[in-house]
Amino acid sequence: MIRRLCLSLVAAGALSAPAHAFDLNELSKYLTPENIESATKIINNTVQANQVVGPRQEVIMGQNVMATLLGAAPLVKDAALQRYVNQVGTWIASQSAQPQLNWHFGVIDSPNINAFAAPGGYVLITRGLLNQLRSEAELAAILAHEISHVINKDQIEAMKSSNRGAITEELITAVLNYKVQGERLDLAKKATKAATEGLYIKGLSKDTEYAADLNGMLLAARAGYNPYAMVSMLQTLGNVSPSDSAVALFFSTHPSPQDRIDQIDSKIGDQLEAYANGVDNTARFSKIAR
Repeated sequence: MIRRLCLSLVAAGALSAPAHAFDLNELSKYLTPENIESATKIINNTVQANQVVGPRQEVIMGQNVMATLLGAAPLVKDAALQRYVNQVGTWIASQSAQPQLNWHFGVIDSPNINAFAAPGGYVLITRGLLNQLRSEAELAAILAHEISHVINKDQIEAMKSSNRGAITEELITAVLNYKVQGERLDLAKKATKAATEGLYIKGLSKDTEYAADLNGMLLAARAGYNPYAMVSMLQTLGNVSPSDSAVALFFSTHPSPQDRIDQIDSKIGDQLEAYANGVDNTARFSKIAR
């Protein structure tokens, strides 16, 4: 009975959630001189002066970061897939501490195994990672983990700490080139791109990733999914050979799957067992995953 109720809530919520994935295709329109310079200024101020980033600034930063990522790997050209992932993500986000954000979710056409979040409510998962998943609950675990990064402003905090040096260096280089060459727009683009690449190649701290796992499990449970799908998803990733180039960046920017499972075991253990009867898989996942 409980499982049927969870399934009904998940299905009803996800199907009624608005779809924003296709808006991601229009992000290039945000690459205007004004927005790029604004994003560069925000990143610069964040790094240099530890300034507080407001909601509107987060959106501008997120738009530029996502536009840069999508420039490297576009969305998968599958409208049904994009709609499905976007609806599942929006439903989970609606159960979070910031349901009012204009959340966007999408699948990018990359064989690598990874997922990305950006300030302002932007989440991308790669086709390579999606192909590894065995259930909608595992997809929910990934999306809930990334949503937690956005809620906790982890990318913004990273700019102020561990990656500060590299990002600052790139920004200073861009400013110096601007003064010499006067190619303001092009160099502002490069500065934003450098900050984005510096952040996502270096990754977040281990403690930040552990916290996103734990918060993601709580959020998935709140959305009606089996929270322990986070563990099964990590077990699957742990079976991928480290020598596989598809996981090279993922393994270099995240703690090992076994370390993450150990953290979950020590911090949560069986405390969420009452929610383990939540939704694991759905017919729509099986259909979309074929």
